[in-house]
Amino acid sequence: MEQPPGYIDPCFPDHVCQLKKALYGLKQAPRAWFQRLSSFLTHLGFSCSRADPSLFIFHKQSDIIYLLLYVNDIIITGNNSSLLDSFTCKLNSEFATKDLGSLSYFLGLEASSTSDGLCISQLKYARDILSRAQLLDSKLVHTPMVVSQHLSVDGPLFSDLTLYRSLVGALQYLTITRPDIAYAVNSVSQYLHAPTEDHFLAVKRVLRYVKGTLHFGLTFHPSSSPGAFVAYSDADWAGCLDTRRLTSGYSIYLGNNFVSWSAKKQPTVSRSSCEFEYCALASTAAELVWLTHLLRNLQVSIPQQPLLLCDNKSALFLSSNPVSHKRAKHVELDYHFLHELVVAGKLRTQHVPSHLQVADIFTKSIPRPLFEFFRSNPTLSLRGGVEDIVEDITP
Repeated sequence: MEQPPGYIDPCFPDHVCQLKKALYGLKQAPRAWFQRLSSFLTHLGFSCSRADPSLFIFHKQSDIIYLLLYVNDIIITGNNSSLLDSFTCKLNSEFATKDLGSLSYFLGLEASSTSDGLCISQLKYARDILSRAQLLDSKLVHTPMVVSQHLSVDGPLFSDLTLYRSLVGALQYLTITRPDIAYAVNSVSQYLHAPTEDHFLAVKRVLRYVKGTLHFGLTFHPSSSPGAFVAYSDADWAGCLDTRRLTSGYSIYLGNNFVSWSAKKQPTVSRSSCEFEYCALASTAAELVWLTHLLRNLQVSIPQQPLLLCDNKSALFLSSNPVSHKRAKHVELDYHFLHELVVAGKLRTQHVPSHLQVADIFTKSIPRPLFEFFRSNPTLSLRGGVEDIVEDITP
């Protein structure tokens, strides 16, 4: 580090300072802190997860401790209370820490235990966004986006770029517990460089929808068996009016718990419905593989192969029979790892009717009845679980 102004040694003005301890705010400080903490945890018998570097796992016989780290915020849980107390004492003796008790608030996420399980929401954070936008008294809407609306770069530019970008950035963090606004936020995020008046109106509609659904969040239900992964994959062909690129989306359930979702514009232009659905399937398969590795690190065994559902029969046929014809020979090779997973028996693919395709909520703006059906019935269960729907659509 260069000598700071006012403290330069007159005898050695060209010398530099050698740091003995990383200073808060320097570029290398986070890495130095992570290395310091991870070495301490490794010495105690923890191992770093390969699926998530911020997750540390202690497993000895039947005792398990999970430690999740975000900079200097830590969540600790396990199945042995005495072992947890012992580890907490060792952590306190090594670092200046503060025990905040049971998990209730973490990085803007509010966690509360209910009779059904664990509920995670962002009520306070959502209210802060509405207050910043001065929309606390706004009129409510029932959907986050106008039906069949496709935003474009055309139109008069919005005057306050800072306001637009700050609101969209805040909404992006809100999607951690609000998957129902993921597609709308993804759409308005594509115009941060030059937002128009129409784009800001779309942002205000998302906020008005959030105003009426402040208490929404995610609930995770406990189960003696984790169940199997069931994933829905879908894509909207050429949904972007400016680039003609598709928007793909997926929703993944572990048993009856909603664990992962995505709404993303793809980097390439597809030439057929088979191609864009196949690309969306490959993206969903990659997420399933990662989740499988993560659960394996958590010492959780999955009893069945993950099931991947899609409403396009051509893409499903291509996943199990990679015939080289004019509709598929131009598809990038990296997408074909989906076929390898199916052939190896690590993944199952199956058709799902379009009216039960819950991933539609992540690829397009849909009418209110269908939107509320997908939102209030995330597992598409008419009788009790994802398994019932799978049985209904099994030929």
